[in-house]
Amino acid sequence: MILLNIAFYAFIAVVTIQVIYYLFLFSKFAFLHPKQETPKDIAVSILICAKNEADNLKKFLPYILNQEYPDFEVVLINDNSHDDTLDIMEDFAAKNNNIKIVNVIPTEAFFGNKKYALTLGIKASKNEFLLFTDADCQPNSKYWLQEMSAHFNQTKTIVLGYGAYTKIKNSFLNKLIRFETLLTALQYFSYAKSGIPFMGVGRNLAYKKEVFFNANGFINHMQVRSGDDDLFINQVATNKNTSICFTKESFTISNPKTTFKDWLLQKRRHVSTAKHYKATHKTLLALFYISQFLFWTLAITLLITTYSWQIVLPIFLLRILIFYIVFGKTSKKLDEKDLIIFLPFLEIFLIGMQLTIFITNLIAKPKHWK
Repeated sequence: MILLNIAFYAFIAVVTIQVIYYLFLFSKFAFLHPKQETPKDIAVSILICAKNEADNLKKFLPYILNQEYPDFEVVLINDNSHDDTLDIMEDFAAKNNNIKIVNVIPTEAFFGNKKYALTLGIKASKNEFLLFTDADCQPNSKYWLQEMSAHFNQTKTIVLGYGAYTKIKNSFLNKLIRFETLLTALQYFSYAKSGIPFMGVGRNLAYKKEVFFNANGFINHMQVRSGDDDLFINQVATNKNTSICFTKESFTISNPKTTFKDWLLQKRRHVSTAKHYKATHKTLLALFYISQFLFWTLAITLLITTYSWQIVLPIFLLRILIFYIVFGKTSKKLDEKDLIIFLPFLEIFLIGMQLTIFITNLIAKPKHWK
């Protein structure tokens, strides 16, 4: 009985924490309406770092080149590929005069380091405004470049975009991946709107070249193989220099992993990077995930034992209602409406997977890049 008493009061505290996150942090994005920015028509360099991406370049590069935009170049960075990536790049370059190829020859000091390859690409780019995506990404419209670049101004030198994943029917893994991506986007968009931006995704991210060089590039975390997107943004983003772009025309769409093994390896890499975030961000993120885990653990325990169920059940339903409202709004905003009916199940399963990833990472370090 004493343990159940402790669990009951802990449950109330955990729900309070969760409600604060959803109502005072995540709602800042969930209830935000897209602001139509005036197109800037500034010269932009699109950077794509590719390692063994010949097939993806053939499939998706035409969507990049066909953007409705007056002045842009595409910097293709071949990061020591051993397939036909460089040949495909050269074929496209022969037919498009706005393509620049950077062929990265590995050095002993930076062997297999994507940040080194990206640094060479950034230095080779001719424009001040940089837009990053991956070789397996397709812009959601021919106005992707226009939408993202429109958010630059005299003070906003970083633009965070949304990198969605292709929907696959009758696939639970696909729904889980897209839910995790949706949750991540809800977090980094909400944190940015709250003045504490902490990350962006390399599938859809833009910043001015001066931001990169003023920070001495990736030098502060060059030893960390991953994090060319989130660690860099964690370092340089502030409440004054960061903007978010989430119009549907600005999305990029990528092919998700199709096996749990591949997805878990990808998430292990991402999670291992987060430990290098600023202390404030690590604390806020950890508090949310711990309270999320404890909410379901304590709720199930108290409801099974029927301990003070007349109080526990309404509190449980209140949190679920707030969760549904915030995620429902976010799902519609980011075109993930098909996830709404599965939200609680996806949340529970994702918590279990995150716990598995955390424990696995404590035992062995994940591999990086390709």
